[in-house]
Amino acid sequence: MLAPSTTRFAHCRRASVPLDEYNQCRAALPGIRRFALLTGIIAASIAALAAAVPLRAGGEPNATAAIGAVPNATRSFGYLEKICRIGPRPSGSRGMTEQQTLLAEHFGRLGAQVAFQSFDAADPITGDPVRMSNLIVTWHPKTTERVLIACHYDTRPFPDNDRRNPRGIFVGANDGASGVALLMELGNHMPGLPVTRGVDFVFFDGEELVVRSQGRYFLGSDHFAREYRDHPPAYKYVAGVLVDMIGDRDLNLFFEKNSLRLAPGVTRSVWRTANSLGIREFHATARHGINDDHLPLNEIARIPTCDVIDFDYPYWHTTLDVPNRCSGESLSKVGRVLLRWVCEPPGKQVQ
Repeated sequence: MLAPSTTRFAHCRRASVPLDEYNQCRAALPGIRRFALLTGIIAASIAALAAAVPLRAGGEPNATAAIGAVPNATRSFGYLEKICRIGPRPSGSRGMTEQQTLLAEHFGRLGAQVAFQSFDAADPITGDPVRMSNLIVTWHPKTTERVLIACHYDTRPFPDNDRRNPRGIFVGANDGASGVALLMELGNHMPGLPVTRGVDFVFFDGEELVVRSQGRYFLGSDHFAREYRDHPPAYKYVAGVLVDMIGDRDLNLFFEKNSLRLAPGVTRSVWRTANSLGIREFHATARHGINDDHLPLNEIARIPTCDVIDFDYPYWHTTLDVPNRCSGESLSKVGRVLLRWVCEPPGKQVQ
């Protein structure tokens, strides 16, 4: 995501980083190089039909099942550590490929349908095409009224905010892995959850394929939003929640200003759910206005989507964004809110 004052959708252009230095770093990362994903083959080999749990027909959800669904903090943190052990995961890298395989196998085993939405974007330094793939995990695929829960799963190529080592190794424990780990954990609960609508997990590629502020943000969410707008599917997304940087050990989640402006009903419904569960880390006051993947969803796709983000994180875009700065308890608390929210009656999810 961009800092509040940063202009979004900046044009991709050549950075001032020397090309030989950039290429050396690419090799060490290990490599922001092009790769080919055989989307149909992968999806066909690991996807399974979503578990045959009937959706509730718009009435009050099963309160015991919904409120009692508590994500496992230890397992959630284990997922975060496992992702970070892969190393850096910038778009087009071997690390990203390894992560995609991990996620496809994970959700396939849980009974979800898994698909990749692939496209090419320009490398911010060389201009060469980089193959990107949004990952879409579908629960209850036959349901035509749906909600989405999204995160980005790429890491920034370099820790540009690190004053001591701006070309160091960036594993993005909070800024990248936290959202992925949370959705991996939520997947364990989805098959038996009494949801009121179909649910999709969407992992956006290319959220920040940027080097020294050179490049374009939100490539994956922009592509996803335009495809949804220009080629309308047989289903409709009625609401969405984006999670980003939700693993901070000192978690504090305030209303995000753009979310209040673009999706006030969804935003307030999520915080209201947190309040009903006694999750005190959700504060019903506005603090930051963040440019993030929820903007294309709102402005292009017209899917009312809020951003759940803790932007008061001192290790943002530094080499210190590592697992020991994060907490499984933080992931569990956010997960508990989302599991309850997807079980809310439809009217309560958007107002």
